[in-house]
Amino acid sequence: MAASRGGGTTPATLLGPAAVVGYQPTSGAADVNPTAPVSVSVTDGTLDEVSLVNAAGAPVTGSLNADKTKWTAGEPLGYGKTYTWKGAATGSDGRQVPVEGSFSTVNPAKQVRGVLNIGDGKVVGIAAPIEIQFDSHVADRKAVERALSVTTSVPVEGAWGWLPDENGGSRVHWRPEEYWPANTKVTVAAKLYGVAYGDGQYGAADVTSTFTIGRAQIVKADVKSFQMVVIRDGKQVASYPASYGLASDPNRNTRSGIHVVSEKFTDKRMVSQQYGYDSVEKWAVRISNNGEFIHANPVTDAEQGSANVTHGCVNLSIDNAKAYYDTALYGDPVEVTGTPIRLSARDGDIWDWTLSWQQWKGLSAL
Repeated sequence: MAASRGGGTTPATLLGPAAVVGYQPTSGAADVNPTAPVSVSVTDGTLDEVSLVNAAGAPVTGSLNADKTKWTAGEPLGYGKTYTWKGAATGSDGRQVPVEGSFSTVNPAKQVRGVLNIGDGKVVGIAAPIEIQFDSHVADRKAVERALSVTTSVPVEGAWGWLPDENGGSRVHWRPEEYWPANTKVTVAAKLYGVAYGDGQYGAADVTSTFTIGRAQIVKADVKSFQMVVIRDGKQVASYPASYGLASDPNRNTRSGIHVVSEKFTDKRMVSQQYGYDSVEKWAVRISNNGEFIHANPVTDAEQGSANVTHGCVNLSIDNAKAYYDTALYGDPVEVTGTPIRLSARDGDIWDWTLSWQQWKGLSAL
């Protein structure tokens, strides 16, 4: 009897394989890091349509690869949110299977912010440290330091160093081994979002900045010379008669060591209960956080160039103080020599250059 040629269906064994959909992270996953890779892929088929939406229905941006076998999220996710897959894939067997399931991201006990000290487009001096101040204590310093990078237009050797917590949180500085080369372009990137800081805390946001190192200006402040010399790009451009801290009182000695210009004020009120003064001084350039400034002081005009009588500041005439003030940049080094008391961590926030290079590298968490 002849075999039937009726309209039966093709046996299933002759069809291609069914689509298999895979998810990263797996469906049902919890406490997913919001910066972790997120994708859906299919084997033995193609993705017809894919979307990943949050609880409010807002889609996450993403893209399909050329052969439509993988969709990858194109942006970080949010903290403490649930995301749901939607869509479908068609297998080699011609049948559709759903793209479905959900997962949730970690919900930090606290989101910690970091603030960079140098903003985009700024021009700073050759001793300027890069500083990141956090608004809480950082327990896992290794994890945070791995997320930090410094890129320069010319090779510069440098390192991150963790200083004692200040202003309610941890702080980390990057300084070069030697002063920055003049005119270097610098980009700092702190990829902190999604970084686990320890104790349930996570980075709140990435921070970045691109800035420029300016001309190489160094102040040579030898207290025994009664002069303040300004060197710019290797050439002396000024020598101002000066009065430094009174040598006979250790509390009034101007500290020896590399100071760093941190602030400038056209007028700065200066008060000391110990020494009984309250005055406003003009053209004040802060060089440490212990109250040391380079500023005008007409009261010491007669001593400038011949005697050291100040309370630790560098006193200049009004005209000379204004001339120096106009040239000073954040990050300019002021090298004080000739006194028995050294600048140290007790003197304020920028004491990076009081340490040798080996000591500085020892402050790295890595």
